[in-house]
Amino acid sequence: MLSSADIVNRYITFFEKNGHKRIANSPLVPQNDPTTLFTSSGMQPLVPYLLGETHPSGKRLVNVQNCIRAQDIEEVGDNRHTTFFRMMGNWSLGDPASPGSTSQGGYFKQEQLQWFFEYLVSKTVGLGLDSSRLYVTVFAGNNDIPKDDGSIEIWKELFAKQNIEAKFVDLSEDADKHGIQDGRIFAYGVEKNWWSRAGVPQNMPVGEPGGPDSEVFYEFSNVKHDPTFGEQCHPNCDCGRFMEIGNSVFMQYIKQDDGSFKELPQKNVDFGGGLERFAAAVDNDPDVFKTDLYNSIIQRLQQQTGKSYDQTEHMQPMRIITDHLKASVFLIKDNVTPSNKEQGYILRRLLRRAAVKMGKLAGSYTPSKEFLELSEEVLTIEKGINNWSDSDIDEAKRKLSDVIVEEINKFGKSLHEGTKVIEKLKKVDGKTAFYLYQTYGLPLEILKDLVWISGIKIDEEEFEKEKKEHADLSRTSSAGMFKGGLADHSEKTIMGHTATHLLHQALRDVLGNSVHQTGSNITTERVRFDFNYENKLTDEEIEKVQEIVNEKIKENLSVHFELIPTEKAHKMGAIGLFMDTYGDKSKIYFIGGDSKDPKKAYSIEFCGGPHVDFTGRLKSVKIIKQENLGKNQKRIYAVVE
Repeated sequence: MLSSADIVNRYITFFEKNGHKRIANSPLVPQNDPTTLFTSSGMQPLVPYLLGETHPSGKRLVNVQNCIRAQDIEEVGDNRHTTFFRMMGNWSLGDPASPGSTSQGGYFKQEQLQWFFEYLVSKTVGLGLDSSRLYVTVFAGNNDIPKDDGSIEIWKELFAKQNIEAKFVDLSEDADKHGIQDGRIFAYGVEKNWWSRAGVPQNMPVGEPGGPDSEVFYEFSNVKHDPTFGEQCHPNCDCGRFMEIGNSVFMQYIKQDDGSFKELPQKNVDFGGGLERFAAAVDNDPDVFKTDLYNSIIQRLQQQTGKSYDQTEHMQPMRIITDHLKASVFLIKDNVTPSNKEQGYILRRLLRRAAVKMGKLAGSYTPSKEFLELSEEVLTIEKGINNWSDSDIDEAKRKLSDVIVEEINKFGKSLHEGTKVIEKLKKVDGKTAFYLYQTYGLPLEILKDLVWISGIKIDEEEFEKEKKEHADLSRTSSAGMFKGGLADHSEKTIMGHTATHLLHQALRDVLGNSVHQTGSNITTERVRFDFNYENKLTDEEIEKVQEIVNEKIKENLSVHFELIPTEKAHKMGAIGLFMDTYGDKSKIYFIGGDSKDPKKAYSIEFCGGPHVDFTGRLKSVKIIKQENLGKNQKRIYAVVE
């Protein structure tokens, strides 16, 4: 049986042999982009390149991207939803190379579907899945865009080589019209098999690219169709018999001024498939928590609580604890600390919800010791998959110990105080529930879990109303928060991006080279910069950092990037938020100097850009505030004029 590490290694090796370059696993918290909390897909960091920018590693790319989807928190508890997951991805950026060219060009449907199918069924270079368990979906077409006949014909040929007749069935009008007994290739409409950043074709703005996609589903042999989900069972049925394991998106069209679509001159392939789901298919078990990515954590949890995962009433809380702790481990390792804002709030919510679920299982609401044991189990599982060194593991254990103990102990006090309020009541109305949420950090899902203590009822409808009116006020007071972001490439945000490089190096000049960036957030109004440091900065230190930055602005140093070998960049002292890379070359920004004479450079940093061309464009930078984010984590705010 293949391990998850085997699945990853085979995937990377397979596509490298087919001309792909492995690229960096981007950080979970996107750099300099306030429009999104987390990296939630492998495609997300590659959008500029899918839209035409040249990637330094070429036209064929492959990676395994760590992802978090905070919107899935409420769905965790079933057998397949997780907040943290790995997205296996491969991409083709543009059409094939010209005849006679020695470079690896792009590719399209024929190569993509053939390669993915080979990876799925090959016993020597892939997963070795039973091809008779595989079903595929394609785009059915609509009034503006034709049916994806190209993919249909390719799939028919691929299944025929496996001695499987792949009949085509159109389910775009009526999903209950036919079932899997009628075919192997199923067509659905725009809601299921069309991709664009804006969603379905009618929602796409003029100039937006999009295209059909083709998904592959695995059928689990031990799951029977549940007719409560529909008369017929088909790949997109929700009964649990099928699981989507991979999706090939073909960026083929662009929307015109008149609402019509024409084919793109440069066509791209964007593939994504979940490692957790690949592992479930290999095991022929729809429960991802029984794969080697989670199973030993579940076993340790059973030992700690004395409860059995196989008992139905214990499955959901054990899945939630396991998922939430794994997500927390990766967030903490990426320098996120619990707070009441943004990424820190999600981390706090994950840890506290896991603590309440542990309380239901074991009767203890301060499980810091148990959580540390489970977290170390996560590190053991993930070490081989992520190629972590022993020093990486040691550093992660230190961070986990600091953050988890502090947060769980703090939550224990809040929980104790909040529970005393609850015990005096027979019913928690919406306003009281919201008060407990605001004052003691007890979200609704945690309050609901506490009901078992006292048997009280919660007015959920009124709670949601109160929460919305708070949210409306918050949106009004911070209406400009998400106006910026490098996605808009406005002059202010580009200036702010360059300012972070100057701040980074100036902080190291003043505080020492052990200081490094742990995050940033740029809007048109201000720059936010996070870094590791033990002490609060003194007024003199802040003034010195600010003075250095403004000196470099007055010097009007040149700002430019070079694509240089990654190893060479490290040797010349390049720094950055995310130092791990699998590419042979990296995009390195120099402020002053260049790769020929790096000693003349003030700042050398790994970065994707964009930046101003000279530092004098910034005029001045003023540090306006500093915050403590937790142990050894600091944040400063600055404005760029």
